[in-house]
Amino acid sequence: MKDLKKKHLQFLVAFAVCLILLTAASVGVVYTFDRRLFYILLVPDVIITAAFVLLITVASRNVLKFITRLEKNVNSVIGTAVEYLPAYTAIVDGSGKLLWYNSIFEQEILYGKDGFGLELRSVIGTGSYTELDELSSLKGTNNGTVFKYGDKHFRLCAKFTQNEGASFYIVTFTDITELVLLQHRFAMKKPSVLLIMIDNYEDLLLNEKESERAEVSVAIQRLLDEFMSPTGGVIRKLAQDRFIAVIEEQHLKPIVTQKFNILDKARSITVGGRNDITLSIGVGHGAKDLLESDGFAKQSLDMALGRGGDQAVVKTETGFNFFGGTSKGVEKKSRGKTRIVAKAMRELILSSEQVFIMGHLFGDFDSVGSAIGLAGAIKALGRQAYVVHDPLKTLAGPLVKMFTKTEDESDSQDVQDSTDESSELFISAEEALAEFTDTSLLIIVDTHSSDFLESKELYETAGNIIIIDHHRKTVNFIGDAAIFHHEPYASSTAEMVTELVQYFFENARLKTPYANALLAGITLDTKNFVMKTGVRTFEAAAMLRKNGADPITVKELFSNSVETLHAKAQFIGSAEILGKCAIVACGEQTGQNTDLDLRLIAPQVADDLLSISGVDASFVIYAYNEGVNISARSLGKINVQVIMEKLGGGGHLNIAAAQLSDCDVNMAKERLTQHLSVR
Repeated sequence: MKDLKKKHLQFLVAFAVCLILLTAASVGVVYTFDRRLFYILLVPDVIITAAFVLLITVASRNVLKFITRLEKNVNSVIGTAVEYLPAYTAIVDGSGKLLWYNSIFEQEILYGKDGFGLELRSVIGTGSYTELDELSSLKGTNNGTVFKYGDKHFRLCAKFTQNEGASFYIVTFTDITELVLLQHRFAMKKPSVLLIMIDNYEDLLLNEKESERAEVSVAIQRLLDEFMSPTGGVIRKLAQDRFIAVIEEQHLKPIVTQKFNILDKARSITVGGRNDITLSIGVGHGAKDLLESDGFAKQSLDMALGRGGDQAVVKTETGFNFFGGTSKGVEKKSRGKTRIVAKAMRELILSSEQVFIMGHLFGDFDSVGSAIGLAGAIKALGRQAYVVHDPLKTLAGPLVKMFTKTEDESDSQDVQDSTDESSELFISAEEALAEFTDTSLLIIVDTHSSDFLESKELYETAGNIIIIDHHRKTVNFIGDAAIFHHEPYASSTAEMVTELVQYFFENARLKTPYANALLAGITLDTKNFVMKTGVRTFEAAAMLRKNGADPITVKELFSNSVETLHAKAQFIGSAEILGKCAIVACGEQTGQNTDLDLRLIAPQVADDLLSISGVDASFVIYAYNEGVNISARSLGKINVQVIMEKLGGGGHLNIAAAQLSDCDVNMAKERLTQHLSVR
């Protein structure tokens, strides 16, 4: 209204000036041509002009009165409208104190209390919109911020204004409770796809009677029907061992909360009174549509199978969540997959000019032994093979030394054979990068994560990649390999390589030094054929024995010095028992042991701790390279892989490890203890 008054006055002044100027101009023209006529017309012109000015003045006063009355009426209406507006409205000063609010704000937000002078945050609660440090953060925003107050949801918006140097915010709360509830109902109705697979169904029922097969099938179907009945979802059988189910989000949440207890119930179903049935479940959660949910479910099931089965994996937009995984991976009796992979590998090897084989960082007997054994088989095929190796970062020193001794140092025929076979066998990562070409092939053994490779640069350079690994699948696995041979139930990568090389050639034998290297890898990961040892493990060992592998030579590779035995005894003596877990925190290095010695000693100490009565799992914590490493071992009752994954590591159900770079030994021990207490 003030603007309207101002514009009206400006118009009147302009009109009066124009009238006076027009009158003066017309009189001036008359005076120039006829002075007598000028004097005759002067008086009437003045009178007429004065009359017009008087008339305009009176009219303008009436207009101004009308505008003033209109302003009062409009302001009254605006005040009433804002007062009873359905939106919760308040005015606060620059410090956030309430200066004015309408009736609905007083009733619904203040609950009828007097709020003048109170801070807005103290009224609606500090935690209600914690993302807002100041109201000024809402200055000029259109969407506002959604928060919950009581049992309602609001969208908070603020308009910043200034008047005579003072700052104010007009704050509006829009009730969007119905919209939020509608969105929640919509989200709860979104479908999720579940893919359910019976682990090793055919192998478990291979030698069972038809009646036993029928009983197991009925028991599984009954279990799945019981699992689906509260959900209102649908389930269909895709094959003897595969099912697909679709349920709504609202029914998936209770299943996740109960940690997929169907996995425990499945183990109560036995086959012939010997083997338990286990399930692998892949869940597609949080997808935009059914197609994406189905893709998520397939990825989840693949991850569950890659981690040994007997677990449920939920794939979301942000990653994977794991449940179960308390059973050992069931060994597959069929070697059909191995034969197919071996044939594909052989073709890829023969089509390459040279092959580079690389393991994980700080390669152990399994990693280095697998690489050496595979190199021997590739050489037998007539292709040049190199083992990418860093002699300063290896835990398989005795094995490498056996292949690099000079003839003068050799004291046995086996060592001489090893030396002869090691001609240009080992190569550094820098040399491999320099010699790598488009026709070269890279084989990665004993790891499937790009974070733990001997040389990440070599992996990024390679175009053709083959992966052979037995570790349980991790989230950040290498996904661009031409062949991804992954068997989490295998005892070791050396066992997998031994099975593969049998199909490389028909009559040629693997030479003795390479057979010894593979046997050393199997011996290490099975802890002398005690841990995670299946029928195929002994068959692989028998095949290596036929090729000249000598158990005595392999045993000598694991010999320890007197200093090492003293250190092990000292560490074992400092063990603390927490429940059924033994924990050793090595701290500073002792005696003449170097960092590398600790990496050799720690796994041995963890193995020895399992011989203590009542101990089901062991953890050895030690400092290394400005960080902390943890070696974990288990007899199978405690899944150390899950515990190590929470600390950023991984591994198997009974053999796992983790590396922490942001703490010391004491802090690492505290973190481990916390995870064990909530397990």
